[in-house]
Amino acid sequence: MQELLGRIHSLDPHASESIRIIACFDELMAGGVSIHGLVAAAAALSGSTAGAEYSGRFMRVARSGEALVADQTAHVRRAHDDDGVRVWIEGDEDAVRLNDDLLLERLSLAVRMRRDHADRTPPRRDLALLIDPTVPEPDRLEAASRLRLSSEETFRVVLAPLFASWKTHPRGPEDVVPTASGPLHVALIRGSDRPEGTPAGIGVATPLRDLPTSFRTAMVAVRLHDGRSVEASHADDLGGLAVTLADLAQQSGHEDRDRITSVTAHSWGASTLDAIIRTTTMREAARVLGIHPSTMAARVDSLTAALGFDPMTGLGRTRMGIGFLLWRVQSSTVLDAVTVPAD
Repeated sequence: MQELLGRIHSLDPHASESIRIIACFDELMAGGVSIHGLVAAAAALSGSTAGAEYSGRFMRVARSGEALVADQTAHVRRAHDDDGVRVWIEGDEDAVRLNDDLLLERLSLAVRMRRDHADRTPPRRDLALLIDPTVPEPDRLEAASRLRLSSEETFRVVLAPLFASWKTHPRGPEDVVPTASGPLHVALIRGSDRPEGTPAGIGVATPLRDLPTSFRTAMVAVRLHDGRSVEASHADDLGGLAVTLADLAQQSGHEDRDRITSVTAHSWGASTLDAIIRTTTMREAARVLGIHPSTMAARVDSLTAALGFDPMTGLGRTRMGIGFLLWRVQSSTVLDAVTVPAD
């Protein structure tokens, strides 16, 4: 799907966005995402606040995914009414996009389908509570109880952009949750489950009380996804590095990462670092890169000068590996398509 969208986008960007919108709502509906999550997705896709009114209920969500109160002064740039459901996108009329009507039609259809199966109790954002480390543990465990999750099992957080494609859909609670990277499709699965989707990141298995850790490692995993693989990225593949990278990614400065950033400014930088990490000798790395060993030796000399240590020694290779993975996490563009940029 991602490769197809890339090809279509090169021919017709509007057609590419149309397919993304349709695929997004299809996947969210398949995952049982709540009406709030559907409206949050519409806000993210449109780059503006979106809303819905149905069955006496009113919902308004910012492009960040946060719930908003009613604002009678807000200007509606596009609206759609059908079968007792009104949905809209806010903003100036001159900011109308070609796919606004399609977006509202899909949102309206999804809300109507959800409305017919919804109960009358106010919706809770239990999944968002479970992965939020600032929420007290008793409140998180209470949210888990409402979701009928067993304290005897372990669970994993699955993270994906709204446009992810699923071969095997996650089996568990799902929602669109606001994060520092924008609204993301979040699912909770049992520790033994292995959904197949791309691009997606699957966190480490934890007890219910430690789900914020699974969320943080899922974020590392999805940011390490190259956007081309048809498989999800697993934090388990990193071992203890998953938590280490999650901690380091929250820090503003990291000396080795900063030096590696300067190396990646060279056209050969990132690929050479990656080859060294994935091989055991300089000659093997040269073979992977398809270059002469003497060229590889010259690159290693340049790396040693730039990094301040020899990347071919045991400790140097470890430092370079952590710094390079941290650079990949923090420079990842795999989530850049989560929202449509505002005009």
